Amino acid sequence: MPIFISYSHSDEAFVRKLTVALVKNNAHVWVDTWELNVGDSILNKVQEAIQEASALLVVLSKSSVQSEWCKRELSAGLMRELEEKRVVLLPVLIEHCKIPMFLREKKYADFRVNFKNGLNSILDAVARITNASQGRIVKQKVISDWSSDWGYNHGLFEMHFTIIQTGEGMPFTILTEVSVRCNKMATQRYEAYVAQGLGWLGRLAVTEHLANLGRQKDLRVLLQDSFPKELRAGAADTKRGIAYDIQVRCRRLGVDNGKDQLVSVSNYLRDIRDHMRGVARKPTTEELKRLMALIQDL
Repeated sequence: MPIFISYSHSDEAFVRKLTVALVKNNAHVWVDTWELNVGDSILNKVQEAIQEASALLVVLSKSSVQSEWCKRELSAGLMRELEEKRVVLLPVLIEHCKIPMFLREKKYADFRVNFKNGLNSILDAVARITNASQGRIVKQKVISDWSSDWGYNHGLFEMHFTIIQTGEGMPFTILTEVSVRCNKMATQRYEAYVAQGLGWLGRLAVTEHLANLGRQKDLRVLLQDSFPKELRAGAADTKRGIAYDIQVRCRRLGVDNGKDQLVSVSNYLRDIRDHMRGVARKPTTEELKRLMALIQDL
């Protein structure tokens, strides 16, 4: 999900500089001057963006704290914080002004003296909520924390996902490890993405294949005791010569409640794919050109 920037158009020069810096650091940003087209409903687009954003950067200045539009965006962000019980609003101070009451207890990124220091403060905060390689999935009081890593094994590209599931009232924890190994052709495709500076899109493409496999085959593991259970599966695109070997290892830790536990690996894979989609930034115009050329060549 993108980072929404709330600001007064009197501060547009600063916001333009900030947005460019965030994008250069791989942040996915929503700013009205980039996203709105002639004929769009401004109210609907902004409301939708605020609801879908992973965070709201609130640019504080003498102009913005007086802006009725900015006050509405701030109120919407505060409502989300109350409902979701997590940090949503990230204040950005660019000049001395009267800080809104509900933001006074928050630490802010201070740009009044040094732009680089302020930017680093934002990047540190944003990394916690927009990291495409790890996250938290919460569904019906069940929490699934996950992380991913990647590398090469005997010259072939691999991705690994580790998921730990727990929840309210659960006396045990479920540990699931998913490894996907690319064949030679799939590895070459990933390396083509990397060569164009688009490695994050190459990893997202692999995750998309995993999610599609989960939808097609409904991957599940039945845990009946404390011993780990394994599942093997494969996905292939015969036209392109691409193939993936998937290995799943799953086990239950903690108190044995005497009941079997069915683990839906397919749901894990779809949720992880959705998270990665949401936080992945949009390619710049130049990157989009390289991506289109790459897709045509593959």
